[in-house]
Amino acid sequence: MILGQVVGTVVATRKSETLVGQKLLVLKPLYTPAKEEVFVAVDTVGAGVGETVLVALGSGARLALHKEQAPIDAAIVGIVDTVKISGSE
Repeated sequence: MILGQVVGTVVATRKSETLVGQKLLVLKPLYTPAKEEVFVAVDTVGAGVGETVLVALGSGARLALHKEQAPIDAAIVGIVDTVKISGSE
């Protein structure tokens, strides 16, 4: 799992049947090297733009969605209230 910040939304009028009714959000990974890559994740908890979220990757993402055949590899599974990294205040 990783932490990410929701930076946008995705609208897809045509998509896999297993994703119909699912909200897709654009995320920027946090606490990673300087790479500024973003990725798309299925939202399972009602997250919004600007929130910090916990993201399950790989097969765990499909399990979070309760659809083992869904073509996803990232799912938002939690909205983070606070993060504390040891040694920093």
